Amino acid sequence: MYNELTSYIENVLTHISDIPEKRKESLNELANYITKKQKENKTAKLTFICTHNSRRSHLGQIWAATAAAYYELDHIETFSGGTEATAFNPRAVAAIKRAGFQVDNPGGENPHYMVTYADGGEKLECFSKKYDDYFNPQEDFAAIMTCSDADENCPFIPGASFRIPIPYDDPKEADGTSEETARYDERCLQIATEMFYLMSKVKA
Repeated sequence: MYNELTSYIENVLTHISDIPEKRKESLNELANYITKKQKENKTAKLTFICTHNSRRSHLGQIWAATAAAYYELDHIETFSGGTEATAFNPRAVAAIKRAGFQVDNPGGENPHYMVTYADGGEKLECFSKKYDDYFNPQEDFAAIMTCSDADENCPFIPGASFRIPIPYDDPKEADGTSEETARYDERCLQIATEMFYLMSKVKA
């Protein structure tokens, strides 16, 4: 992995003990789902869902993929979607760049960013879309609800074989304030920490 990202991950690992036990319980449930798929020789497909697919769901997708690669876990694919499509927010993109990811921005109203964690590593195509977009799995996937609004407004996710709420506070609340960068970095670190904890609990 890129040197800057490796340093960031080393810091992430020191924060795992800070995860509240209640959240670990949810993450352990998801780890058990992934482990079950592994034992069945099936690919565990994880779709992170929030309302606009612009911030938290992308961070979940990216960090879950990175953590799976770090722990050398095969047969895990990560996706993201929303109840509506907007765009991957530039502030969230800036946060993953600060963490050490390489990001290619092709431009446009809803750019299809290409995000990588290592030379020769997986290229994650990140753009805003609805959770049932053709780009995402249509059946037998885990729906991970990263915001309470999406969780409440979508009690049923068609095709999902597992669903779990793992909500995060929206960094959008700090947009345009002096706290903006700090809030996005805080959320990025929290999601990274929880995704690394998750993948560390998967038994390949």
